[in-house]
Amino acid sequence: MEFASKIREFSKRVDTLKDGISTEEAAKTSLVMPFFNLLGYDVFNPLEFTPEFTADVGIKKGEKVDYAIMRDGKPVILIECKCSNGDLSDKHGSQLFRYFGTSAAKFGILTNGIIYKFYTDLEESNKMDLSPFLEVDLLDIKDYQINELKKFCKENFDTDKIFSTASELKYSNLIKEYMAQEFDQPSEEFVRHILGAVYEGQKTQKVIDKYKPLIKKSLNTFINDLVNQKITSALSPQEEDIEEDEPEVVKKESKIVTTEDELQAYYIIRAIGAEVTDIENITHRDTESYFGILFGDNNRKPICRVNLDKKQRRIMIPDAQKNFTTYQIETVDEIYKYKKQIIESIKNYV
Repeated sequence: MEFASKIREFSKRVDTLKDGISTEEAAKTSLVMPFFNLLGYDVFNPLEFTPEFTADVGIKKGEKVDYAIMRDGKPVILIECKCSNGDLSDKHGSQLFRYFGTSAAKFGILTNGIIYKFYTDLEESNKMDLSPFLEVDLLDIKDYQINELKKFCKENFDTDKIFSTASELKYSNLIKEYMAQEFDQPSEEFVRHILGAVYEGQKTQKVIDKYKPLIKKSLNTFINDLVNQKITSALSPQEEDIEEDEPEVVKKESKIVTTEDELQAYYIIRAIGAEVTDIENITHRDTESYFGILFGDNNRKPICRVNLDKKQRRIMIPDAQKNFTTYQIETVDEIYKYKKQIIESIKNYV
């Protein structure tokens, strides 16, 4: 069974069990341990999945985090568990925050067996961020979240690869949360920003209160119109009606198919490029012969090309004179081996 199917089956199990779990220990044994077992960890091997891991904090000795996932004798992930019928508050996060700074672990997970919050140290090295870069609710799991969870499977786990994409993931989620909040209940600051572009008069409190409901309505109307436009476009015939007196024109069917591996390659190169440029500068275009990664959506500024056919998989990276060097790869993840060359390619256009 594929990983996505296993996760969705486990989600159904969590939904069935959740109302009968009332203690933290029950949440650990019924929900948390099975979840990490699903990710491939031997939860009954204390050398790999250590319960009650000691995390001394300052003068406080003997403080323990619920679990630590170990690799080569060192913790790589700390896990703090709470009761499944309780919220994961800032207080609970602060406990994990203290433990994180005293260990070699690069990731911290706060969970109640249903919701999993993933943390790292994007803002300051060895100091856990206050906001998670990924939050997964097993009762309402999204496809992209399943792909992110797959990176934490034992067989896939790579600290550098996860960390390289964590920043984009974190701020993408925060932006979406902010926009959802503003669309639902526009703040005064947001209303002032909108009025600054459309209202020429003085933005008094009376004006702000007057236009706040209108701005909310306009935002939701805009989203509805956009969705309807997309649906209409998808359902409409792609070819115009042919006049009876005109000969029928047979259009050549495109052979271009953008694969999941090609998109994964694109996201990896974006993550690498984030070190030297805004990720919005990195775009892609697919062709019949290769999948191109471009700078500024400009065909004259190729960052690299990838060919991920089953028979021959390779990445082609140009130098400053646009002479391409070809590197053979077996898996998409091997693109990280050529991080230096990719960054040099991007620097040619920065």
